[in-house]
Amino acid sequence: MNITIIGATGMVGSRIVAEAADRGHDIIAASRHPEHTPRPEVHPLAIDASRSQDLDRALRGADAAVLTVRATPGQTQQFLSITEEVLQATAHARVPLLIVGGAGPLRSPNRADILVVDDPEFVAAEWKELAAASVAQLDVCRNLGGDHWTYLSPPAVLEPGNRLGEYQRGTTALLIGADGQARISAEDLAAAVIDELESPEGDRHFTVARV
Repeated sequence: MNITIIGATGMVGSRIVAEAADRGHDIIAASRHPEHTPRPEVHPLAIDASRSQDLDRALRGADAAVLTVRATPGQTQQFLSITEEVLQATAHARVPLLIVGGAGPLRSPNRADILVVDDPEFVAAEWKELAAASVAQLDVCRNLGGDHWTYLSPPAVLEPGNRLGEYQRGTTALLIGADGQARISAEDLAAAVIDELESPEGDRHFTVARV
C-alpha cells in the first residue's frame, strides 16, 4: 500500500512509519520537520497540515492515510482545526483515514454512563484538558459526516516500550489488561494501526490495549 502518515516524526507516528516499512509498504512520512531516513520505502515530506495545498500534495497517490498529532495545552482549537482540514482533504481525495486520537471519549470500565475523560481513576486533573481535546476531536469527525474515517482510541497509558506483537481489541469502552492496567506500548499500537489499514474491521471507533 501507499500510506501517508501525517505527524510522522512524533512518538507514535515514527513507530507507525517503522511498522509500515517493515511490512513492505511505501510511506509518505509527512510532518513540519521531516526526518531523513535511509529506508527506500520512506519518503519524508515537509507539510503544514493546516494548509489544504500541502495536504493535497501529501495525499497524492495514497491508498490510506493516518493522522497522529497530539493536542498541547492551550492549543486545542489549532488541534481541532488540523483534524478538520485532514478530514476534508482525505474526503476530497477519497482516501480512507485512520485517526490516532485519545482515550478520553471511551466509556469508563467503572461506569458505562461516563467517559474516561470524567473518571479520575484514569484521567488526573492535570491531564483533563488534553483528554477533553480528544473527545472534541471525535465530535469533529462525527459532525463533518462521511464514512471514510476511523478513530482509534489508545488506552489511558501509551508510552514507548517493546513490540510484543499481540494486543486485545475493543470498540468504545476502555480495555483493561491482565495486569489490571489500561496501557499499550507505542510499538504495539503501531502494529494495530497497520493491521487496521491492511484489514479494516469496519468499526468507526475502536480501541486496543495490552493483553
